[in-house]
Amino acid sequence: MMKNPPHPGLTVKFDCLEPLELTVTEGAKILGVSRQALNNLVNCKSGISPEMSLRLSKAFGSSPETWLRMQLDYDLAKARQHEGAIHVQRVQRTEHRNAVRE
Repeated sequence: MMKNPPHPGLTVKFDCLEPLELTVTEGAKILGVSRQALNNLVNCKSGISPEMSLRLSKAFGSSPETWLRMQLDYDLAKARQHEGAIHVQRVQRTEHRNAVRE
């Protein structure tokens, strides 16, 4: 995983739409989504949902899993930027709890 992966909307913009000289309006029509939905994605205001991953896969290639992995990598990298502020106590199993569950 890249330390700071790009927002996957940039991949859609620079690797899918621009090489084919497609506008956001044209791309949205191809994908069967609203112009606003695609605009939000390529401007990094929204992410790739499972449904959008299927649409992108059908229109531009790569598997839906690849599109979702890009989103997951981006989201996790963003979360890790604030990891120090996340305070959680590690859960430990005790002998008593193990005995109760058996």
